[in-house]
This record gives sequence, C-alpha cells and structure tokens, in this order.
Amino acid sequence: MKVLAAGIGNVFFGDDGFGVEVADRLACDALPDDVRLGEYGIRGVHLAYELLDGYDALILIDALPMGEAPGTVAVLEVDPADVVPPSTMDAHSMSPATVLGLLAGLGGTVERVVVVGCQPATLTEGMGLSPVVDAAVPAAVAAVRELLVTLAAEAPTRAPAYGEGRALR
Repeated sequence: MKVLAAGIGNVFFGDDGFGVEVADRLACDALPDDVRLGEYGIRGVHLAYELLDGYDALILIDALPMGEAPGTVAVLEVDPADVVPPSTMDAHSMSPATVLGLLAGLGGTVERVVVVGCQPATLTEGMGLSPVVDAAVPAAVAAVRELLVTLAAEAPTRAPAYGEGRALR
C-alpha cells in the first residue's frame, strides 16, 4: 500500500505547528519503502498535487480543535466521500476538506484518509509548541508508526508483475 504521511500546519502560530514537528521527528526513523513522509506546512496545493502520484492512503498530522484538553491526541478516519469541499479555495489552507476538494478537482482520489490530530493549547502568533502539546508529540509519532504497520498489514497481496519476484536461474 502506497502511503503519504503529511505533517501540516503553520509553525508561526504556536501549536498549529504540531504536524510539522511530528513529521520532523518521524524523519529520523526508517520508514517502509512504500511510505513517503513530507512536511507540507500550509502548502495545501502542493499536497494535493503530490497525491496525484497515486497514493492508497493519506495520513494527515495536524493540530485539531476537538474540544478536548490541550495535548489530547486522537486518530480519526475520514471518509473522502463525506468531505464537502469549501465553496472557495484558499491556496494556503490545509483543512482536509480543502486538500481533498482540490485533489478531486484535479481528477485524483485517495482511498483512505486518517488524521492524527492534537488538541492545541494556543494558536496565537509565535514560534514553538506549548509545553503540553510538545509533550504529546511522542504519542502522535507512535500513533503514526502504528498506522503504518496497520496499513501495511491491510495491503492486498498481489502476484508479482511480469519481471518482478525471483530471478530465474
């Protein structure tokens, strides 16, 4: 299964940089061959174009207001068919609806979308995560790693294509 894990958010607005920080920490790990990890910041258009390369799954990592205690990490499955794109597109918006709407408008699709989100403590102007959200980063890194294992296990097994597999002797 070809997976794109994307850290998103604006590092200039405190905890909104959560997804970028998680992606940066994951970049130190060895990842499966079919996984691409990227830090997209606020570049929703760039992310939509990247998805046109044919990914089976998208993991979005982001600050996510959920009405929970700051630092709460949640993993949410998003049905791409249920996402209603906004009526106007903002090139700097990173909401899943905007990215998936743009992707659909470009003729692309992605089968699975999962969001690993963290309840922010502050989204005010300034660099750096709040202490409570920074403390939640390892839990989000672990959640993404677990998702990658789960998605790999769900990948359909297929017969090798012509030219793949064992060498003939």
